[in-house]
Amino acid sequence: MSETLPLHPSDALDRPLRDLRISVTDRCNFRCPYCMPAEIFGERYAFLPRSEILSFEEIERLARIFASLGVRKLRFTGGEPLVRAQLPELVTQLARIQGVDDIALTTNGSLLEAHAQSLADAGLRRVTVSLDSLDQAIYERMSGKQYSVQRVLDGIEAAERAGLTPVKINCVVQRGVNEDGVVELARRFKGTGHILRFIEFMDAGTLNQWNRDLVVPSAELLELIGQELPIEPAEPNYNGEVARRYRYRDGTGEIGIIASVTQPFCGACSRGRLSADGRFVTCLFAEDGVDLKRPLRAGASDAELREFISGVWNKRTDRYSEERARLSPSSAPTKERIEMYQIGG
Repeated sequence: MSETLPLHPSDALDRPLRDLRISVTDRCNFRCPYCMPAEIFGERYAFLPRSEILSFEEIERLARIFASLGVRKLRFTGGEPLVRAQLPELVTQLARIQGVDDIALTTNGSLLEAHAQSLADAGLRRVTVSLDSLDQAIYERMSGKQYSVQRVLDGIEAAERAGLTPVKINCVVQRGVNEDGVVELARRFKGTGHILRFIEFMDAGTLNQWNRDLVVPSAELLELIGQELPIEPAEPNYNGEVARRYRYRDGTGEIGIIASVTQPFCGACSRGRLSADGRFVTCLFAEDGVDLKRPLRAGASDAELREFISGVWNKRTDRYSEERARLSPSSAPTKERIEMYQIGG
């Protein structure tokens, strides 16, 4: 580009913009109770019409602008991103963007076996797969659908064959639901080269009936695992890494703990989010986002969009997880917030 690029912005707490999570659809083939409960998102639920969703060309243009502002990592989310048709085409487009070092995808894994190789061929580097239990009954309860655990495991194997490694496996842990299976999960992926990450149940959105009593604290998870599979802390791979790393003492791999509730990491958060309908969201727990689709479709120049996005980030003060104890000490929030399925995890 010929014009002078703006300086990379930092927010009001001196946090840079380095990561952009791009929701390519608000639709999903699962109905996980902590994200899209089936009693709300039933057959008659009105998802976004096609005309309201950003096109691949619009996503590419915005991704280039974000890259010019310092974004180095892109991640596709949803909904379930693999229900968006021709997704490898978008991967190819974004893989050409100068300055982008990493392109990843978060998926429930149900469609991954069929798409892993084409995504890798297009330029995808890594995948993160959600898998909350190896027990079929518990898995169905937590996914809200009749898919099999084996189907997800087959998807993980396909990702490995395609070179999308190490595969990260995310498990959301809920008290009284699946905490008894965390050691079994750890054993399953120990020594495989994949990285299993346990996530404290978070109050993202307002529809998942969050209650602090359902949170299994990271300290308890570490004790459960460490009693049978000895682990020790490991240094972070980079500043601002979300998961706290723990390696097995016998050298056979590692696990991660994402403790947004008991050990918030807002101070190093460099993540922005782009919703499927073009809203720029600066926090997972935000009430809403800033509309980029309207100026984009109204003919705003790249320079104007860069200035607009930079201004939004410069004013950012989000640190919800650090404030959670004061804002919602025990139960789900009453103030409406953007839902997780709209902007990814």
